[in-house]
Amino acid sequence: MKLVKTIAEVREITAEWRKQGLTVGFVPTMGYLHEGHASLIEASSANNDKTVVSVFLNPMQFGANEDLASYPRDIERDQKVVEAAGGDLIFNPEPSEMYHEGFSSFVDMTVLTEELCGLSRPVHFRGVCTVVAKLFNIVKPDRAYFGKKDAQQLAVIRHMVDDLNMDIEIIGCPIIREENGLAKSSRNTYLSASEQEAALVLSRSIFMGEKMVNEGERDAEKIIAEMTQMISAEPLAKIDYVKIVDLGTMQQIQRIEKPALCAIAVYIGKTRLIDNFFIENV
Repeated sequence: MKLVKTIAEVREITAEWRKQGLTVGFVPTMGYLHEGHASLIEASSANNDKTVVSVFLNPMQFGANEDLASYPRDIERDQKVVEAAGGDLIFNPEPSEMYHEGFSSFVDMTVLTEELCGLSRPVHFRGVCTVVAKLFNIVKPDRAYFGKKDAQQLAVIRHMVDDLNMDIEIIGCPIIREENGLAKSSRNTYLSASEQEAALVLSRSIFMGEKMVNEGERDAEKIIAEMTQMISAEPLAKIDYVKIVDLGTMQQIQRIEKPALCAIAVYIGKTRLIDNFFIENV
């Protein structure tokens, strides 16, 4: 397993792999890897000859008052996770390597980015699309792997790949949870012991909403109301959103009549966490 810092190095290595007829999987990350990231790397390793993992804390997808400066970083820890999960190459560039002086080209999107996280994080998805498009151009993978916890991001990336005719298969992988149900996230490290306990209200509300759907409830507003009531009862929780949206457009719906997504974003203290469940068999 090798770590490289420059675009030229990645291109040289992956070009040689393709010359040998090897398939390349790709897992883009912002680092401080956990079991959720490991599951993506393992999925890629199982289905491709070689796997590239990018570890790049992308400044473009953070707003002015967000946690770029405090976001956890530990590249030595990340190397161990990648190697244990079967990764072959880590691309760990500096921001100046990805965004040269005078950089002024962006990949933007409408509709899918206007709801959910796009409302409270208006620059986020332009940053995500731009950096992922650049990484795809650098690595040129056959397949790329994303977690379903970031469901809106997964939908946005799939749409970008389709719109821009990128020859890459996008694969969504299941949410990985702690034993207590909390969805794995690098931001979980921000939580105090009391906040860790309070954060369990996210998964509890998700499981309750999913149970309501499985038992036949199709009124989105009723499901949202029940979930909102549960989350609001937790003193340390502040709701950003609780919504059910169309799976294709990410636009809010009132009744579940086709595939949909129930997604939540909640502040526990100062830490913003997300969770969701998919409604696919309607």
